[in-house]
Amino acid sequence: MPLRTVRFEHLTPGEIVAERRRLPVVYQPIGPLEWHGPHLPMGTDALNAHAVACEAADRLGGVVMPAMYWGTERERSPDALRHIGFEGDEWIIGMDFPANRSMKSFYTPEDVFGIIMRDRIQQLVKQDYRLIVIINGHGADNHIRVLSRLAAEFSHTTEASVFFPQVLNPVSDISMDYGHANLPETALMMHLCPDDVRMDILPPKPVPMFNTDYAIVDSDTFLGRPNEERTVRGDPRDATAADGDAIFQRTLRMVTALIHAEMQRLFGK
Repeated sequence: MPLRTVRFEHLTPGEIVAERRRLPVVYQPIGPLEWHGPHLPMGTDALNAHAVACEAADRLGGVVMPAMYWGTERERSPDALRHIGFEGDEWIIGMDFPANRSMKSFYTPEDVFGIIMRDRIQQLVKQDYRLIVIINGHGADNHIRVLSRLAAEFSHTTEASVFFPQVLNPVSDISMDYGHANLPETALMMHLCPDDVRMDILPPKPVPMFNTDYAIVDSDTFLGRPNEERTVRGDPRDATAADGDAIFQRTLRMVTALIHAEMQRLFGK
């Protein structure tokens, strides 16, 4: 199925109805406009989610809603701040570190985010979709909790199944965990949106990259296991488009397997 026919905004009403009758599945990609270092596009999370949704729909059926550039974040705890390299008494929301004050992320307060997502899911339920798949590109704990809670609520209180697969950007054969704007995420954007990646903005190697300077952070640091220097592991300057393709393909295999299993449960196919 050509990608044009899976994107809701490109379809006529008759085409949308025909596809819904064939398979009542809709995908909702989501992610905030968020600082991803100085070198990646602000829409990285949603761009990735939308690409995964389109490819999944192309393989499995269903239609893809336009990406929602929305998301929430919370203030970082004193321990989290110290792991990253701050003193611990700063007030920092998400990835809006003091060094990147020129461009703030578009974070929505958690309660407002919940209202926005509740309305979107309600609209999709009213469209008679039986399976609503939320494809999320953003890793904030409170963002994920809101989506998980709404998915469970609507799945129990309506005739639709709201499916929220927890498969945020798994790494393929690259030997580090997924982080924020470091090698894996940079590689993904090199693969998906090569014209939007500005590697020339980053300092040349071997200049060290400190977490606090660029808001580029590896997942071990987020998990409380920073290195002594508080520098970025999984250096984005080592990223390649081939790495990004490998990461994307593994993500897609995992996502489609989970969605297909849910389709079999609901529709027997």
